[in-house]
Amino acid sequence: MVGDGVFPTTLFAGKRVFVTGGGSGINLGIARAFARLGADIAICGRTQERLDRAAQELGGLGARVVAKAADVRQPDEMQAAFEAARETIGDIDVLVCGAAGNFLAPADQLSPNGFRTVMDIDLYGSFNAARLAFDQLVRSRGSIIFITAPMAHVAHAYQAHVGAAKAGVEMLMKNLALEWGPYGIRCNSIIPGLVEDTEGLHRISDEAGRQSFLDHIPLRRMGVVEEIGHAATFLASPLASYITGTSLWVDGGQGLPGSGFFNRNGADFLAANPRGGR
Repeated sequence: MVGDGVFPTTLFAGKRVFVTGGGSGINLGIARAFARLGADIAICGRTQERLDRAAQELGGLGARVVAKAADVRQPDEMQAAFEAARETIGDIDVLVCGAAGNFLAPADQLSPNGFRTVMDIDLYGSFNAARLAFDQLVRSRGSIIFITAPMAHVAHAYQAHVGAAKAGVEMLMKNLALEWGPYGIRCNSIIPGLVEDTEGLHRISDEAGRQSFLDHIPLRRMGVVEEIGHAATFLASPLASYITGTSLWVDGGQGLPGSGFFNRNGADFLAANPRGGR
């Protein structure tokens, strides 16, 4: 785990980290990793009750925590969340754009609203967060970490909406790395593979599918949220001070054999779950 001697527990002491979608799953795991290394944390999401539970956990790790409900699709709400963070813990040093939506849907059955919703949360939401954090990140000479997905790079069946959104986020990351580098702001992305016991995994597979996934991952296991946290703390650390515009795969080699196994399992999951985890 982070803080067990790999990194000093004071690595991010005096630093502030803002995580969108930070109330649960991978994003809470990332917030937890930074808190263990001394950072103060701001999290946002759509459900205050979930954020409050996460804030209590993060506070137990010693972090000062700001938890404010905000939908990344709503710039006014995000602006209020960033202002609350600045007023309580100071200018943010690291922004993690993690808020996302996903479900399986054949493209010929995917509604325009379903497509737009994922685009709005993932792509528009990532832009909103990055743009509204810009002034704080200029002052702190901070960094942005975008959480994307293998669908951004390899075609996956039943994921037209996710692939389009995440590919957009990947290119947004690269453009911001180019434009904002002169301000000292670094921008990178993490591409997680299948991560155990997360809401996203349950939306795209059942227990049988999850077992069959293991045969197609070179390391023969799924990731855990702590490993995504490890990657995020590395990218935000001085060890990565000359890394920007880079996509870091944290997937146990899942992307190497292609998406065929995902496509087959997706078809089986949709046959058993016609709503596709929505």
